[in-house]
Amino acid sequence: MIYMLPWLNMPPFIPAFSGILIAFFGTIVLMKVLAPKLPHDQGRAFAVEGTLSKGKVRGAGVVFVPVFIFATLLYDHINTEKIIYLVVIAACMLAGYLDDASEKPWSEYLKGALDLMLGAAVAAAYLIYHGNTFRIMYPWSVSITIPYGLAAVLIVALVWMSINVTNCTDGVDGLSATLTIITLGSFWLCMSHTGNAEDVLYIAYFITVLVAYLWYNANPSSMLMGDAGSRAMGMLIAIVALLSGCVLLYIPFAIVMILDGGLGLLKVALLRFLKIKILSNVRCPLHDQARKVGQWSNTQVVFRFAIIQIMASIPFVCLYLM
Repeated sequence: MIYMLPWLNMPPFIPAFSGILIAFFGTIVLMKVLAPKLPHDQGRAFAVEGTLSKGKVRGAGVVFVPVFIFATLLYDHINTEKIIYLVVIAACMLAGYLDDASEKPWSEYLKGALDLMLGAAVAAAYLIYHGNTFRIMYPWSVSITIPYGLAAVLIVALVWMSINVTNCTDGVDGLSATLTIITLGSFWLCMSHTGNAEDVLYIAYFITVLVAYLWYNANPSSMLMGDAGSRAMGMLIAIVALLSGCVLLYIPFAIVMILDGGLGLLKVALLRFLKIKILSNVRCPLHDQARKVGQWSNTQVVFRFAIIQIMASIPFVCLYLM
């Protein structure tokens, strides 16, 4: 069932543009107004220049994610499945914000358990509404049917990985939000071309709230999104990858985040559980390697990582647009 508000019967550009205006200015204004009520960062002892973030407003995701949800409910085409995903994103944001506001950071195992639960909710919703047949790569339309149990495990793994690599990338002013904008923009171009552009307005709205957030997060930043923002971003990226019809596009469209955050997760996991050391001379996340060893400035990290991601995405976007 699709729920449509009356003004959605207007020409599509009217609600779409209205939603973008609300998403942008709503985020700009609310972040300014609510900043005094948000927690402050305590700094990161082991990150390059981690002490510079100490005292900055943290947890801004608790502002821009609800604005995104509001704009989507108000102006997008809403169905039961999309409502489920919005609830999951909100839950991901809330868990992240409670961690941001806590004097003692939550344990990795608690956050991992929450990620698995939310991933299971996404897997159940997706498999109910779309089944267990997945397209390998457009435009060749090669499809594969995976047993439901295995498909659920793979979807949960995708959600877990997307949340955590996105979270690990959030260590340089403007980096995580910029990369997410490029990733979601790549998916939006493909999905708009192969389907109904009106059904993916929510992607445009999330990109818009991130653009507004960058107003405060551009180097040198005055606000940080915290786990409330980064974990919600990772969740949305995983959901969009699933709904794109070709989940493997997650790899090229998010390759910089996968490498930047994922290598560190792999390094820690191998050392902790298998006592295997890899990349001993490489700082993780890779943006710390670039800053500490490569002597890149924060601005250079953001621009160069963004350029790499754009160049990785272009060939696959072109496949859809041909």
